[in-house]
Amino acid sequence: MAALVSSSSCPNGINSKGKRNRRYFPGWTMLGIAAAGQFMSAPGQSYSIAALKDPMRDTLRVSETDFSLAYGFATLVSAALVPVFGRLVDRFGARVMLPLIAAALGAACFQMAQAESLFDLYFGFSFVRSLGQGALFLVSVWLVGEWFERRRGMATAVAGIGGGLSVMTVPIVNNILVESYGWQTTWMVMAVAVSGTLVVPGILLIRDRPEDLGLHPDGGEAKSSAGLQSDSEQTSLIKPAITALEDSWSVDEAVRDSTFWKLLSVPATAGLVGTGLVFHQVALFDQHGLSAQEALGLLSIQAMFATAMSFPAGYLTDRVPSRYLLCAAMIMLAAATILVTTLPLQWMALAYALLMGLHGSIVRSTATVVWINYYGRTHQGAIRGVAWAVMILGAALGPFPLAYSIDAVGSYAPALYGFLILPLLAGIAVWTATPPVRQR
Repeated sequence: MAALVSSSSCPNGINSKGKRNRRYFPGWTMLGIAAAGQFMSAPGQSYSIAALKDPMRDTLRVSETDFSLAYGFATLVSAALVPVFGRLVDRFGARVMLPLIAAALGAACFQMAQAESLFDLYFGFSFVRSLGQGALFLVSVWLVGEWFERRRGMATAVAGIGGGLSVMTVPIVNNILVESYGWQTTWMVMAVAVSGTLVVPGILLIRDRPEDLGLHPDGGEAKSSAGLQSDSEQTSLIKPAITALEDSWSVDEAVRDSTFWKLLSVPATAGLVGTGLVFHQVALFDQHGLSAQEALGLLSIQAMFATAMSFPAGYLTDRVPSRYLLCAAMIMLAAATILVTTLPLQWMALAYALLMGLHGSIVRSTATVVWINYYGRTHQGAIRGVAWAVMILGAALGPFPLAYSIDAVGSYAPALYGFLILPLLAGIAVWTATPPVRQR
């Protein structure tokens, strides 16, 4: 707290002699909270619930179909509510919303521990999916977008490490807890973990924007378009550089802009195609002679490579136009689809995992910050909420084309050919998505 106060005593980090003060930048604290928020979104994520599914089904005597329908319904509820949460975060800020969301998610986990019927699953899943997968993840990314500007891509990558660590550790921890203490206790542990990690620290530490403390995004002084400023110019910077309101677009303005829909094709395609491939990965590689263990091992390689490449992806996001990186991500997804369809050599399954991992790292960095970079800070939660709703909806529908294809014609090939076309079209669309210009 002292660091937060001391940083605000000199608005631009420049002392009375024009020298730069090297005080701690509170944005790093916000970055840590954002990473913790992404990690603690686990109760609403599929990788966390996977370890709980079979024990819960056995206790509640629920069929695989009923369990999946309850989970799918909750995913659709999450997609519908994400834009609402986005507007609330824009209005009230992360300092209010993040502790509230964390407390509500903890309560939802507690409710899941008491589940006794199929109705309880519909009710509980709707809350943990909406609050974990949707709201908590959204508010964490929102906080990063407010505190960082020039280094927004790298900061997003750093915060994303929390999500990557969550994917790698939470399923293992949940499995151990379920085997040792049961699924009810596992949900209780998650309730305590989420509430204890985020509620009180969030109330005490979060500040919505650097301007609230008289600071600039990134922790430095504003720079002129001509480059570095002289000491005399620096001393004149007595006010923080707040993004002008006229530079920010509302949701209504954004959806009337063609660039918005070109950008939206990327999360829609990533959600639909990416989720479909991962959901059916074991069966898809079984056609090429790979065992279930080998196919699942590819998922681990994919997750580790995506985490390792998050920093390079964040670095490039700050230096390369977003549309080029997003186009590259779509090309990688198309190439991965070709490999899983044909797989001329078994060792090329490793190339598939690496392509999917690199694709994921770009989507999690570039596709996250492009909305605020293109449409400004004022309505970033609402605009990003629309994009995430589309991505979640795509993820909910992703497994069905491949399932229908194998049931209807006995082959995954027709659906895979369709999956191949989608990222190619999205790549072409996003390549032309130049930064929007408001019509005067």
